Amino acid sequence: MQFLKEIRIVKIEERPEDAWYDLSLRQLRKGEVHFYRVKDFLTGRWLFKLCVDRELGKTLVKAIKCPPGIRFAQLEGNTMVFQKSQDESMYYDIISLAQADEDNKVRRRVVNQLEDVPTIIRENFQIQTYEEATGRTAPGKHIVTLTKAEDEKAMITLFLLERAWTLSQITPEEGLEKHEEQEQLKMLSKETVKQIDTGHVWTCPICGVEFNFFHVETETKRKHKVKKRRL
Repeated sequence: MQFLKEIRIVKIEERPEDAWYDLSLRQLRKGEVHFYRVKDFLTGRWLFKLCVDRELGKTLVKAIKCPPGIRFAQLEGNTMVFQKSQDESMYYDIISLAQADEDNKVRRRVVNQLEDVPTIIRENFQIQTYEEATGRTAPGKHIVTLTKAEDEKAMITLFLLERAWTLSQITPEEGLEKHEEQEQLKMLSKETVKQIDTGHVWTCPICGVEFNFFHVETETKRKHKVKKRRL
């Protein structure tokens, strides 16, 4: 859970009515569309588009902007589908992990055994077989995750864990250590700002608006500013 807390997911736009093309159905669909900005400590910055199809009971999570790099570039436009399970309050996703070969070409592998599910997914998400989640049979023994139908942040997190973290060339432990070092450097680089109200008031000779005069000091420089006086 410590790792997941360092993934920052923020909704930046919500469209109550929009449209998208569903590749699996080969047709245009209408519904809600949400955009999220994500800062992942391990892989970098992302932009996601979520298409909510309430009529069919499914949500599409699409990566529309990925971090730089030959591996992540291949995920741009990649879509993960979450669909209604037997429990209508929960959506399932068939776990498929992205993998890169020696030439950095990315492919996906569907997980058929519980032991092949990454530990971080097993520890933080509900896991079932496809048959348990849907009540239907399918070729192979697919393993799925379950998330609440409205928990879009969890869906985005699963996209990262299944498609992006598996392509990272450093471990989550190394990524977190590097992230914490960068945050400490940012804190150290922030200068202490000291702002003093001088008590002087400037009045515009034309309109009569009054301004307070401030003396501002940091560790390396000195400046002054005026601010409109509140009456």
